[in-house]
Amino acid sequence: TFTGAGTPLGQLAACFVLPISDDMGRERDGIFQTLRDAALIQQTGGGTGFSFSRLRPKGATVHSSGGKATGPVGFMQVYDVASGIVSQGGARRGANMAVLRVDHPDIQEFIRCKTAEGAISNFNISVGVTDAFMRAVEADGTLDLVNPQDGKVWKTVRAREIFDAIVAGAHRNGEPGVLFLDTANRANPCPHLGEYEASNPCGEQPLIPYENCCLGSINLARHIRRDAPAVDWEGLRETVEQATRFLDDVVEANAYVPAVPQLKEAAHRTRRIGLGIMGLGDLMYRLGVRYGSEEAQELAAQ
Repeated sequence: TFTGAGTPLGQLAACFVLPISDDMGRERDGIFQTLRDAALIQQTGGGTGFSFSRLRPKGATVHSSGGKATGPVGFMQVYDVASGIVSQGGARRGANMAVLRVDHPDIQEFIRCKTAEGAISNFNISVGVTDAFMRAVEADGTLDLVNPQDGKVWKTVRAREIFDAIVAGAHRNGEPGVLFLDTANRANPCPHLGEYEASNPCGEQPLIPYENCCLGSINLARHIRRDAPAVDWEGLRETVEQATRFLDDVVEANAYVPAVPQLKEAAHRTRRIGLGIMGLGDLMYRLGVRYGSEEAQELAAQ
């Protein structure tokens, strides 16, 4: 928020999620229409998250042209190159998150797409995990890989084969992560407005299409009483109230990206904000509470 405040672009949000449909660009959320929207967002310093799960798998027939589909990973490479070029002139490197459902036929290619050093370097990647997949892993069962275009099963694999590939990749270089889609959607406060398919680039905030993160943190080290080593609970209450109002004002003051009006519409529809904490270790040090002790856990809970 402070990075974008006072600049000509007036972009006060760091992260967005954009939808991608199985279309080259005729639809509002077609592949290259969304790429255009992402480029405009990244020009302002924002990062973007995408789900590539709606795209038909690599090798599927494209009836309109008679050709074969590129598949999600191929289009991720296009997005990656575009993001790298756009960010060269920006305030910071463009960040992206790519999500692919665990039951997509191209999931194994997706899991391994960042194995080579420097491959798709402007993206974090996460597998969109379902409850059904986790139950299959637990029971050593199978998983159907389904073409999202027509609902047909392309292949049936052992669930643990996919799980082991995820674990091996995460151990090797931290990619891929996992995004628990069913768990996230159970906690969705606005399910009537859409479901979570992707998150922001760092993965801490699932968002429905066109939504953004408006985030702030309270520094707990500034909330210690001056007369005694104790938490200034009244001061903390006041800060929470002011910070919440401040973040809601940011929703109103943000210029977003005028050329992508859906961003402002989505932000005003849910007025989504997030208020967290930092300086917990500093607070414990000042109060003489050992980090990790039962007393520390109780203090953190309070």
